[in-house]
Amino acid sequence: MLGLRASVATVSDIGLRILPNLSLHGVRVHCINIGGGIGEIPDKKRLKIALQQIHGIGRARAGQILSELSITNKLARDLTGREVYSLREELSRYMTGHDLNNQVTKDIGRLMEIQCYRGIRHSQGLPCRGQRTHTNARTWRDLILAGDSLVICGDYSF
Repeated sequence: MLGLRASVATVSDIGLRILPNLSLHGVRVHCINIGGGIGEIPDKKRLKIALQQIHGIGRARAGQILSELSITNKLARDLTGREVYSLREELSRYMTGHDLNNQVTKDIGRLMEIQCYRGIRHSQGLPCRGQRTHTNARTWRDLILAGDSLVICGDYSF
């Protein structure tokens, strides 16, 4: 087992030695991978805007992250390795991306399971935050998914 780990470390070390010497002409990377499953940010935009490309990071949180790390609002491609590392560590504190989607789906499923008002409205495909349904939200009311087929209710003339 230990021999396997040593060989993996050796291969990884060889890859790190080869990578700086490898030159690809005409190839341009347009995103910076933050790593840790967080996602990528475009490198041609300023950090405050680029961070908003990550699902779960908005204007306020992007500004808060930059101020906590005391990073200026510069272009993302101008980040140093240390700044990318600190940015990755800071972003790992927040729920973003796929984890956020899973949590929202789980929360909606819990609401539907306990049959509260919001859960019932979600299961019926209706607005659950008090919006009017007499004239709006008709698409959800009139197009009901029945299994795999689409059933159209109401009077429509095609």
